[in-house]
Amino acid sequence: MIIAIDVGNTNIVIGSIENGVIESSARISTNRSGTAYELAMAVSSALEFDRVDPAQAEGAIISSVVPNVTETLKRALAIMGIKKILTVGSGLKTGLNIRIDDPAQLGSDMVVGAVAALDMVKPPMLIIDMGTATTISAIDRDGAFRGGAIIPGVGLSLNALAGGASLLPKVSIEAPPHAIGTNTVDCMQSGAVLGAACMIDGLLEKMEEELGSPCSVVATGGLSVVVIPLCRRKDIILEPDLLLKGLSVIWDKNVKK
Repeated sequence: MIIAIDVGNTNIVIGSIENGVIESSARISTNRSGTAYELAMAVSSALEFDRVDPAQAEGAIISSVVPNVTETLKRALAIMGIKKILTVGSGLKTGLNIRIDDPAQLGSDMVVGAVAALDMVKPPMLIIDMGTATTISAIDRDGAFRGGAIIPGVGLSLNALAGGASLLPKVSIEAPPHAIGTNTVDCMQSGAVLGAACMIDGLLEKMEEELGSPCSVVATGGLSVVVIPLCRRKDIILEPDLLLKGLSVIWDKNVKK
């Protein structure tokens, strides 16, 4: 059994994986100021809630877009008694061919998502990850990472709108009843949530044109379950645990003989 941890800007996703099968997963808030002991307690509690004993883990693998939390998390895992800790980054085998201007700029979350998607379906493909930011990654027919798009996430957009316009309230991220809202809340949800779905439809179409062929599409991230069903495109594969699956694949590439 291994522990896979995906550190995002808003949440940390923790999973226990046995022989490639995700046995449990949990989310805790990303605390940038927490100490290693505080993070060790939070991770241990999340695992123990699902009856997972960290002491039985062969090791742990981390993907992170929050560098200062990465180092704290590695110390936390050591406090928990986990000796073998891998971090997705330079020097770790992923099997992903990256063809962008500067491969070092590619976020580990996009690398892990691409590795997982390539293990699920054949390229070409497009991968949507909806969290604090919404990202779309493009994989060509040869399985190479060609680039993508980074868009402000739905929650980020709504918070910016409420913060910048005095008369607009903070609203929940829910599907609007109609595209034409008849009150302030419905109007904001139409613009942010339905607008995100329309944006995704449009970008998928443009990216397929540039790749030169139809693509499989895989979506993940906490907000994907709200937005993706609103898209016109109905062949999008929803995979909530995509990044945990990718971490499992990368672990096997680096540890298993």
